[in-house]
Amino acid sequence: MKKITQIAFIFATMLVLVSCKNTKQKIQEHVSTYNNSSTIKGHGITSTAAKAFLNDNKIEIRIETNLEENDSNKAAYKESFPDLLKEMIQNNQISTELIDEGVKFDVYFLAYNNAILAQQLVDKEELAVLESGAATDNKETAKL
Repeated sequence: MKKITQIAFIFATMLVLVSCKNTKQKIQEHVSTYNNSSTIKGHGITSTAAKAFLNDNKIEIRIETNLEENDSNKAAYKESFPDLLKEMIQNNQISTELIDEGVKFDVYFLAYNNAILAQQLVDKEELAVLESGAATDNKETAKL
């Protein structure tokens, strides 16, 4: 009986150790899942893809469209971008668990020629703003 208990304990310990993942493994898993299953629907959206930057603890998400780069498209998508980000958070396309671990999501909305229509860096601070529903107009975002 004692041996069975010891074997069960060793098995349980190994199972716990195998199931523990570090942040870099979680980033890779999230990017792989995103690229294999994520779809974002909306006017002009043609594709979306994620890329991991493990040394920077960052995930870049590109949302590509067939839209032209012009002032009216930039204004329209800058206005609607926070709602899209909220939807992505609700669908776990932007992982709050990873953000809590210090990972940043750099999300780009791109025109057909890869020009940036809208961009937002989602980190702990920005996540709090998005979840509270406060306006992001006064927050400076990363720019290329």
